[in-house]
Parts: sequence; C-alpha cells; structure tokens
Amino acid sequence: MPDSSVTLDRVSVSYGKNRALRDVSVSFPKGAVGLLGPNGAGKSTMLKSLLGFVPPTSGKLTVLGLNVRDKPLEVRAKLGYMPENDGHIPGMNAVTFVAYCGQLSGLPKTDAMQRAHEVLYYVGLGEARYRNVEEYSTGMKQRIKLAQALVHDPDLLFLDEPTNGMDPKGRDEMLDLIRDLAHNKGVDLILSSHLLPDVEFTCDYVVVLDKGAIATSGAIATLKGPAGRAFEVRVKGEHAPFVAALVAAGWQVEETEEDVMQVFIPGTAGTPGEDQRRICATAVQCGMQVRHLKPSVPSLEDVFARAVGES
Repeated sequence: MPDSSVTLDRVSVSYGKNRALRDVSVSFPKGAVGLLGPNGAGKSTMLKSLLGFVPPTSGKLTVLGLNVRDKPLEVRAKLGYMPENDGHIPGMNAVTFVAYCGQLSGLPKTDAMQRAHEVLYYVGLGEARYRNVEEYSTGMKQRIKLAQALVHDPDLLFLDEPTNGMDPKGRDEMLDLIRDLAHNKGVDLILSSHLLPDVEFTCDYVVVLDKGAIATSGAIATLKGPAGRAFEVRVKGEHAPFVAALVAAGWQVEETEEDVMQVFIPGTAGTPGEDQRRICATAVQCGMQVRHLKPSVPSLEDVFARAVGES
C-alpha cells in the first residue's frame, strides 16, 4: 500500500512456545486506524514489535518507510507512544515529567518545557500541571500519557488502550481528544483497543486481530456493507410469498428469527420513509401483517463478529 504508515510482511513473534503473532501481513494506511481485537489477540505485542522493543522471530516490519530491525532508534524518534501500563516517574510534577519526555525525544530543554505546557493544556491538565503525577487519578494519568506521546510532535501516534480504567465522562473526553487529533489536526494514529465503540467513534479504517492473526482489515464503512438501507421487519403470516416478492424487487432478505427478517435495499435512491412504505405495500399485496418495521444500522460489532467467527 503506497500510502501506508506501517507495514508488516509475514511477521511472527513468539514468547517461548507461545506464538503471539502468526505470519501477519498487513498494511496500515495513513489517518486514524483502529487495531481491534479481544484481550490476548496480540495487539500490544504488535505495537511493541513496531517500536523495536520485541524483535520478531521472522518477517519484516516497516514504519514510516524505515525498517524497524535496522533503524529502531530512528523509528522511535518519529513515533509517539501511549502505553497501556503506567510509566510515570515518582516525585515529578506533570509539566516536568512531560518536558523530560520531550528532552528524551530530542527537544532542547526550553522547547521541551514550552511544549509540555501546551500539550498539558490541550489534554485538559493545565490547572493540574504542577501536581505530582502520583497524586493523579486514573483518568488524569491516562491524559498525561497522551501528553507525553504528543510533546515532541511525532509523525505517528501509537495509542494502546487509551481509555483503560476511565469513568464514562473521562472516556468520552479522551475519545473526543483522539478524534480531534485525527480528524481536525491531521495526526496519523493507530488506536489499539478491545472496545469496539472506541474504534468506531475515532477511526476510519480497522485491522481486526484474533489469536495472533489478521481476521479482516479495511475501511470501516466498506466492511459494514455495500451502500443501501437495511430494515428489521417483524411480520405475521406466510413468509414465502412476501420474501419472493421482496427478492423479485431486487432486495436482499435474511430471516433471523421465526417472525423477523432483515431486508436490505441496495442503492441510496429515495428516502427511508419511501422504502418503508414500499415494504409495507409489498406486505399488503402478499396478505401479510407487518407488526414491526425499523431501520437496521450495521455496526462495527457486526463486522467484528463476522471476522472472528461469532454468530
């Protein structure tokens, strides 16, 4: 993929006899990409391998055009990494800690301190930037991890479970920050999470990892299905003539329960209301009684379930 920020070519990673990644080949395009999978799927291992912390047993990793095996320090200089686990330094206040991270990334001391103030205000810790980090709540510690990942203005962000341990309000605010970075500030990022709503809200593209292998990947809108409208229909009466009439009209029908079916209408002509009236008119012609009719919106959860073989 010519516009990719990260590429893995037949990458395997093993911890003893446990294969965390299994012959993975995938490209991550620029923009906001979700790395999705259940706990233990190999997401954190993949990020650590891309950072050069965990060498692969086989295969090639490329980040921003650089071979990770050959140039790990150059790769890390271009990345911002928000780890899943805390890595704070006790006794340091927030602005000193973030500035120190900036210096470690190559910023001059004065520039690092200035950037530390800026990013702490951006993530919502401006008023608390002189407090020691160990006094922070879980949500505040998540924010400071994002701040230190941003302080040196990286070319690519790795975010590993960024909403981990946050309350609902804090989680929403963190996701708003990530979405703002990706869609308003043009920051390329890879968001690793087992939480489907987090990925669906912030990302345009997804890579689904399951048991160390790629289950599926692609643009979220494409993976959800072709353009068109779907409706959930609950009916009473003989199904066969009704289904035949819908299919004859060029619609797709999937029966999910005894008296419920999913009706997919390809294309985007007409309005949802017009489509619903056509379904009802077809039912009347077939002597059917419509008990329930509502739009059915495909979600990333449907994509994930199909990818990992869940029903």
